Amino acid sequence: MSAIDSAKDTPHWTWAGLRLGMRRGLTITPGVMVFGLVVGAAAERHGLSAFENIAMNLLVYSGIAQLVALEIWPKTITWGAVASFALLAGILGARMVLMGVAIRPWFGRLPKWQAYPLLFYLTDASWLISMRYHAEGGRDPAVYLGATISITGGWMAAVIAGYSLGGFVADPQRYGVDLVMPVFFAAMLVPLWTGRRRAYGWIVAGAVAVAVQHFVDGWWFIVAGSLAGSLAGAFLDAERA
Repeated sequence: MSAIDSAKDTPHWTWAGLRLGMRRGLTITPGVMVFGLVVGAAAERHGLSAFENIAMNLLVYSGIAQLVALEIWPKTITWGAVASFALLAGILGARMVLMGVAIRPWFGRLPKWQAYPLLFYLTDASWLISMRYHAEGGRDPAVYLGATISITGGWMAAVIAGYSLGGFVADPQRYGVDLVMPVFFAAMLVPLWTGRRRAYGWIVAGAVAVAVQHFVDGWWFIVAGSLAGSLAGAFLDAERA
């Protein structure tokens, strides 16, 4: 019998779960909002209208991919630029495929009209909160929804504020804002620690990303680090099997 066929995995919606998810989401929201300020300011700096800024964040909703796209935003949009945006966004968002697979045993029992809209706003933070809750034996999808509401609400407020502030956040390094996301993702790794074996992939990804950043201009270090870490992790899993 598969995991999604198990009776103990049957999801159930409750208001208590929604409140729990919102509380857990609020603990992460401040860090997300600082990053949202940078994304909103970048949108204003590159000439997006207020409506375009809001639409991008509601329809794309991929903070790091949006920031990378804005940083390489050309003065004239061409099909080549669009292809570059799509490639970078696809690579940066590829982790969502594995995150979706991980949450499948839980959300797989939900009706499709519930599961897929919920997954549209899947983020690293909401996934981590939800998977830790699920690992503790919880099965209420309202926890995921509550965390998503807190995080998305904070994110939208921050990108609007960042857009309005504009020049005040033009240089994130001046206020140390550029360190928020590295610290945020490093903190997220702590609950995922399961032993030294998993750290090898992280080390390879970090080392390759730093080396590529030193020798190659642009954001290609993200692509190189992601691919190197994934391959290292896959090789180690194959060796263990």
